[in-house]
Amino acid sequence: MGTNFYRIPPEKEMIKRRTALVKKVNQMKITPELINDGFTFIIPDGVSKNENGYAYVSAISPWDEFMYGIKIHLGKRSMGWKFLWNFHNNKYFSNKDELFDFIRNGRVIDEYGVLINQKKFIEMALEWGQPNGRIYGTKEDIEQYRDEYDMVMSYTKVEPDMIIDGLVVSRYINFS
Repeated sequence: MGTNFYRIPPEKEMIKRRTALVKKVNQMKITPELINDGFTFIIPDGVSKNENGYAYVSAISPWDEFMYGIKIHLGKRSMGWKFLWNFHNNKYFSNKDELFDFIRNGRVIDEYGVLINQKKFIEMALEWGQPNGRIYGTKEDIEQYRDEYDMVMSYTKVEPDMIIDGLVVSRYINFS
């Protein structure tokens, strides 16, 4: 059992998003086709192209657009383990400095929705499990806790975690 932490946008950004959402909703045509399609609209992605050279497209509703990227999983703390960071395959940040800037430029909440001061969150995460907390998946930890790992690995295909700028980072994006 542990606690997950998330980065959410600052209030100013959420107000901008809300204003854009309200504008789009007010401009919606209320046709049977749009109702049937859940009011989604097509967003062409001019950057990503498939092997035939066609741009990928995705359907998104105004609400989905409003919600996109507003709750980014930062990581998890668990008793006995060092804090485990989620780097999202470097989508939002790729090193410790970028991560901490990302945190400082938003707000931090725990999985229960409790707002946490960014500075206190960073201090807590850096101190969690120090100095002797386990690092999930390291060779030494696997040897010490072989029976537990054999059981877990057979169900979840756990790979060793990474260390980036001294932070323990999960190889996986979806963990809790």
